[in-house]
Amino acid sequence: MKTCTSMAKHDQVSMNQFIASVVAEKVSALATEQYLNERAARASADKFKAALAQVPDIDAAAFDQRLPATQ
Repeated sequence: MKTCTSMAKHDQVSMNQFIASVVAEKVSALATEQYLNERAARASADKFKAALAQVPDIDAAAFDQRLPATQ
């Protein structure tokens, strides 16, 4: 509880507002996970490969290329 209190103080919000925010974030994360699992269940490797086959085999535009690695 001390941690919640100090975090709420740091965010300059009440404990109630802080806890409501934390619950909302958790609900959002769980809903996102469920959505992604449902999408993954409908996935098809064949459809993915077919979509990739539609992409032209050309170099990326200059602004979209990777920068050289620095050491």
